[in-house]
Amino acid sequence: LVLITGASGGIGAATAREIAAAGAKVILLARTQSKLDAVADEIRNAGGQAYVYSVDLGDADAVNATTERIKAEVGVPDILINNAGAGRWLAIDETDSAEAVSMMSAPYFAAFFVTRAFVQDMVRRGSGRIANVNSPMAYLVIPGAIGYAACRCALRGFNDSLRADLRGTGVGVTHLVFGEVTSDYFDNNPCLLYTSPS
Repeated sequence: LVLITGASGGIGAATAREIAAAGAKVILLARTQSKLDAVADEIRNAGGQAYVYSVDLGDADAVNATTERIKAEVGVPDILINNAGAGRWLAIDETDSAEAVSMMSAPYFAAFFVTRAFVQDMVRRGSGRIANVNSPMAYLVIPGAIGYAACRCALRGFNDSLRADLRGTGVGVTHLVFGEVTSDYFDNNPCLLYTSPS
């Protein structure tokens, strides 16, 4: 049983399709119900099993309510993939306070809230894997993206701290940083430092 956040598109949707094709049941979380349903339909039409939960992963109360439903309806995941992420590439003078807070909501708070909801059950069971999907920006900061870089560095710190806390429990922690991926990120978040290929 694999739970994937940010599963409505990009890396999350592609991961869900591949994992389901390998025979795992997948739990798909993201904000947009229609996009989640489309991914789930693809998986089911290919013979896989998918469960959909629409939730704002930056809202702690909403995450708590949704994860309690998941435990009751599907169970505690064997693998948790924290993939939800957002944020624009902006310099500090272009980033207002509300946007800075919003960027920290996903990926960092989303990963924290979802992991916290399941980790005690995983430890009690004595098995599981938590994978945190991050950006190269967690290691190599590019000018003009201060809020985005900060949230990605926060996720890296969360990953490393979680790994230390869970050592010896049977629950492993993995930090995933991909290189180039195909995504509509820059179509939705224009950036002067990047030109989308034509």
